[in-house]
Amino acid sequence: MIQAKNIIVFLSNIVYLKKLKTQIMLYNEVKNFINGEFKSGSSNKIHTVISPLDGSELTTFNESTMEDLNEIITFAQKAQKAWQKVTLKERAQVFYKYKQLLEKNSEELTEIIYRENGKIHGEAKAEIDKAIELTEFACSLPQLVTGENMEVSKGVFCSSTRVGLGIVASIVPFNFPTMVPHWTIVNAIALGNAFILKPSEAVPVSSQYTAKLLKEAGLPDGLFNIINGTQTTVENICDHPAINAITFVGSTKVAKIVYQRASQNLKQVLALGGAKNHILLLPDAHPEMASSNIVASMSGCAGQRCMAAATLIAVGNCDAILNKLVDDALKIQCGTTLGAVISKAAKERIENYITEAEQQGAKIILDGRNTIVPGKENGFYVGPTIIDYATADMKIAKEEVFGPVLAIIRVNTIDEALAIENANPYGNACSVFTQSGGLANYVTENASAGMCGVNIGVPVPREPFGFGGWNESRFGSGDITGKSSIGFFTKEKKTTTKWNPEAGTNWMS
Repeated sequence: MIQAKNIIVFLSNIVYLKKLKTQIMLYNEVKNFINGEFKSGSSNKIHTVISPLDGSELTTFNESTMEDLNEIITFAQKAQKAWQKVTLKERAQVFYKYKQLLEKNSEELTEIIYRENGKIHGEAKAEIDKAIELTEFACSLPQLVTGENMEVSKGVFCSSTRVGLGIVASIVPFNFPTMVPHWTIVNAIALGNAFILKPSEAVPVSSQYTAKLLKEAGLPDGLFNIINGTQTTVENICDHPAINAITFVGSTKVAKIVYQRASQNLKQVLALGGAKNHILLLPDAHPEMASSNIVASMSGCAGQRCMAAATLIAVGNCDAILNKLVDDALKIQCGTTLGAVISKAAKERIENYITEAEQQGAKIILDGRNTIVPGKENGFYVGPTIIDYATADMKIAKEEVFGPVLAIIRVNTIDEALAIENANPYGNACSVFTQSGGLANYVTENASAGMCGVNIGVPVPREPFGFGGWNESRFGSGDITGKSSIGFFTKEKKTTTKWNPEAGTNWMS
């Protein structure tokens, strides 16, 4: 009897501790968003979300199952059929209201990104600003998707219109919890589709607020949905026959898998992978402009972006600029002007790259290993790191490190530099720093990259120009944003009509 009573007390304490743990977490449980309502995933597998700032537990979520996805599909199919009958001009009105809500709630949304991703506040705020810009582009779609009409023969007219694909899904990464989802959410829905978002399991909180604001803006239930999970959830999305198109953003390794699996299931797929971006530094570059831009490109978002400067190829004698670059990097302070990396595993992986480069003969000019931020001792930080005298065959110069690390390779000519840039398997970005227009043109014309910059460290195109790389940085056709995205999220319908029998006939009619 006494033992039974003790067991009951023990179990009661466990329940109490679990409740207490939930109560002290910063955010409520993350849930799926299905037909306008938040619902827990139906699996018993629970994931805990950790803040990279200090290692604290932010929230939890239940893994989703195929049953959860099926439920989303059921409501999404019905909602999309009704939504497609609404004119594009009317659909866009929702996003005018949504843009206002993003602006109104910008401060709160910024704080969420800061907490769950580890970025500094300025970088988190920039994400919200970019989401607003992407929403503005969606509002402009009625002026861009106007169709065509032509009299192709006497009395015979051909017209074209674009209609939504049906149900589309986006699988997004941890590094931009708000911006990257908005690459697809607003355009895809405005163009007449129902949408399923699979957030990164590392940063699922931001998407909860996206759902709330879209609902508040008046988006009909069933058009925007969230499903939380890990690899199994991604596989379910790739396999589900009712999903017509998928976009993916993440590593090249996974991008290939998603592209192959989903395209084999006859889906339209655009999968954006990793990068190893090169910056060519020429001796005539403006010292201030070059140094500040390269340092910002290398360290911004803790280097966790596919447009980060990863390898600097110094052509000729650039020592004066390189010395200034180191001085500027020394001014960066972890926890203040440099955010955390996403996890302990990421920190260890990045530091292993640095150690291996050092063992292979590269010179560590600025070492960010073993960085600890006072007051955030359990956070995951890597300080700005500059590695000189790297060679093109080192892993640090070939593989995506995804941290605030810059490897410097020294060469004698532009052609040597371009040969190194062209040989890398990726093709996201390439920039050149020079004051010579002729040399800048030579580099941009010969670089094997989809996005090039001149005296710009992060050459991300702005709307209406699309975001998209080449080679193993992209699988599928078109770009994920801008005008190019219209073709991805719609299909074209052509109609040929003739009403006038007096017009006569010829071989065309």
